[in-house]
Amino acid sequence: MVKSWRFWARIVAVNAAAAVFAEVAFGGVTWQTPLDRLLQASAVTFLFSTCCSTLCMVGLPYAVPLARRWAGFPFDWVIIIITLILFASVGSLIALSILFAIGVIPSGAVFGEWFTRTLKISTIATLLFGVFGTIIQSLRSRLNKTTLELRTKERDEAEARRLAAEARLASLESRVQPHFLFNTLNSIASLIHEDPAAAERMTGQFASLLRSSLDQPTPLVPIDEELRTVRNYLEIERVRFGDRLRYEISSDRGAAEAQVPRLSVQTLVENSVKYAVSPRREGGSIAVRSTAVNGHVRVEVEDDGPGFDAAAIPEGHGLALVKERLASLLGEGTSLDIDAQPGRTRIAIDIRSAR
Repeated sequence: MVKSWRFWARIVAVNAAAAVFAEVAFGGVTWQTPLDRLLQASAVTFLFSTCCSTLCMVGLPYAVPLARRWAGFPFDWVIIIITLILFASVGSLIALSILFAIGVIPSGAVFGEWFTRTLKISTIATLLFGVFGTIIQSLRSRLNKTTLELRTKERDEAEARRLAAEARLASLESRVQPHFLFNTLNSIASLIHEDPAAAERMTGQFASLLRSSLDQPTPLVPIDEELRTVRNYLEIERVRFGDRLRYEISSDRGAAEAQVPRLSVQTLVENSVKYAVSPRREGGSIAVRSTAVNGHVRVEVEDDGPGFDAAAIPEGHGLALVKERLASLLGEGTSLDIDAQPGRTRIAIDIRSAR
């Protein structure tokens, strides 16, 4: 386990401070003690402290996991404490050997007496240092593990929400597209016997419409492209209704690149055809407009039909699906506004933050 130089610098600083503190607290050093004696005594204490703490810092990251792998609580702590006593003994031997080698301890002194005298203090200090450090490291490891688990759980939950939103969106789109396809096929079928040429033209327009709508890799399309799909759809329906269907489409250049859910405007137009044109002998008029003002993009579909109760739209209705798709794809930055009354119904997609 490689430690940075900053880590070892902190260890040296802590050992130096601990050595001075130990001499002041337990070595009889006072403010009257000569500086050279204070430095010499602190240097000896610092050497013992450094030798023992270095063994702890190098050995404990390996010894603690092994102890907990081999034995459960409290026997793992027995192994850890025995290991710390071993580190204290080896550290004291190393420090004494250095002191004998450099002449701080007289050559005639008995090595065993010095070892016995210093081992008790080294063992107590090493146990305090090692046990406290092990507890801190265990708490830190547990905190890191818990943090990682929480982040993994949050990531998994976010991924699950994303997949659920995509599945819901796919479900909504699958309910929109067949509704449009089946209505168009029924229109073609009704013309096959009455006007084969019109049915043929309508089939060609239908194929073109399918290519433009099904070749999209994303559920969002520019408004300009969506309006082309609307125009193709209305031309198809115009074969069926003739002069009973009157429409106009206009678009601001500034709104052309704003994104809307694919077939969303077409669904609104289809709703107008179904309720404002189809049931009336005189047919009806439909106006589709897109405008861009002050960062807002608004797409309106207006007809002169009988209107309806906007509060009574059932779940699964085309308008409800469009509203759900807007929420799924564009979030709270969009809304579906309905102003329905006899003789004029206006439904608008308002994109508050142009995309």
